[in-house]
Amino acid sequence: MREYYNDQFSFVATNFARSEIRELLKLVGKTGFISFAGGLPSPETFNVEATKEICTYVLDNNAAQALQYSPTEGVPQLADALIDWAAKDNIKVGRENVLITTASQQGLDLLGKIFFNPGDKVICSVPTYLGAIQAFRTYQAEFLGVPIDPETGMDTEAVEAILKKDREGIKFIYVIPDFQNPAGVTLSMGKRKHLLEIADKYQILIVEDSPYRELRYEGEMPPSLLEMDAGQGRVLTLFTFSKIFVSGFRLGWAIGPASVIDKMTIAKQGVDLCTPAFNQLIAAEFITRGLLRKQIDYNIEFYSKKQKLMLKSLDEMMPKIDGLFWTKPEGGLFMWLSMPEGHDTTGDMLKRALDMKLAYVIGRAFDPFGGSLNSMRINFSYPSEDVIPLGVERLAKLIESEIAAAKSG
Repeated sequence: MREYYNDQFSFVATNFARSEIRELLKLVGKTGFISFAGGLPSPETFNVEATKEICTYVLDNNAAQALQYSPTEGVPQLADALIDWAAKDNIKVGRENVLITTASQQGLDLLGKIFFNPGDKVICSVPTYLGAIQAFRTYQAEFLGVPIDPETGMDTEAVEAILKKDREGIKFIYVIPDFQNPAGVTLSMGKRKHLLEIADKYQILIVEDSPYRELRYEGEMPPSLLEMDAGQGRVLTLFTFSKIFVSGFRLGWAIGPASVIDKMTIAKQGVDLCTPAFNQLIAAEFITRGLLRKQIDYNIEFYSKKQKLMLKSLDEMMPKIDGLFWTKPEGGLFMWLSMPEGHDTTGDMLKRALDMKLAYVIGRAFDPFGGSLNSMRINFSYPSEDVIPLGVERLAKLIESEIAAAKSG
């Protein structure tokens, strides 16, 4: 087909880049291929029978609402269920503080749409979530990066230093406090308090991305930033059902200051009008029947075995080399592995990995400045327990050969 329009695309569109993760996901399912790449939940966690029964129940009892357009804010049944769900964490909000989104990725896009003019800035850790980089870059935002400590999370002293130097044009601080994607690191209690103090001092919003918080396998869960905010309006939190219920429904929600939620709602009207009512009603029923809590408990038991197996395999199989390390998260879906400085997990190394039928995501994908070349993100939620040790064995051999080749020149 002839192309007439290449010179008509917007400046933003000409700078689009495909997600490196979404491209790698095309390899999932090929015979003999082991993928540590995507953040896919395991299909074994999907409660198919309960979902089928609830689908039938919703259609039998409320088809007119389920198959119709719904309010942009979300169906009242799900909004109320989520308000009750938040109350278990001492978060008290009303419907004006809640927006149902088409997964949390839409929440990131809506925030970009309502906050960023070209050249405006966002503070984030490096590395940070690829989806946030894509969403904010679409609106020509600039990134102000701070380091992330493998034990305590985002460097909040560096955050304050940026704001102290020049507050102008910085719209919000973006943070994933619990089992950060991609590093798997949890923000310490001290840094949570400091971040809220910074928000107060500099009058800046904190965007708390919270896809993995419920998936804690060991250790104590610190309060969320939203809970610690105690209704003072310093925090907007994005949630998703993708990791705790099913990913295919594309359901998420945002809780935050009413003024921000209102702007997001208006922006959403120009995007998709509303999130499908059928999916929302199924999720509402899943929550009110107590099935979501049971599903989360099952997921924790299921994924914790994989997490422990991945860590055990890394400890046993990885070469003992100075500068080679990986994070040891207490929950979530990911670990961050870094090779010694000067090595590069992109290009030839990734090609060799794919030749070995092994996939990971290069660290550069999570770095808005194109760095983190010696790092990679590895996922343990999707591969089966049978293949995790084999995948780690392949990865260890790959790393060993890369380092040996570098030494030999």
